[in-house]
Amino acid sequence: MRFFVKLIGFGLLMFSIYLLGNNILFTTNVYPYWWRGIAADASIFFLAIGVLSLVFLPSEFKEIGWVSTALGILAVFISSRAILNPTSLWEFFLAFIVMAIGYKLFSTGRIPLL
Repeated sequence: MRFFVKLIGFGLLMFSIYLLGNNILFTTNVYPYWWRGIAADASIFFLAIGVLSLVFLPSEFKEIGWVSTALGILAVFISSRAILNPTSLWEFFLAFIVMAIGYKLFSTGRIPLL
């Protein structure tokens, strides 16, 4: 029974992330010249190198994987932008309540109401 309560808590956490992230759009920047896709290409390249080196290389080369993954994540932020659509106060309140209840259920298995 405790597993199902934690599963419900995890589901509520994911639902609250969906509610909060529903109004956020991520796009890539458009550049008019030849360098328009370099940051996007670099992010794919560095992320692929990082994941492959973390999975397949020996433990002495794990630092290369972490550095490459960090460079890939940095290139993702450089090559994209976020568009934030307005969120109503009621929707934010609902998502925050669902997140708090989901976290409590997931971490402790119960909801202290008072």
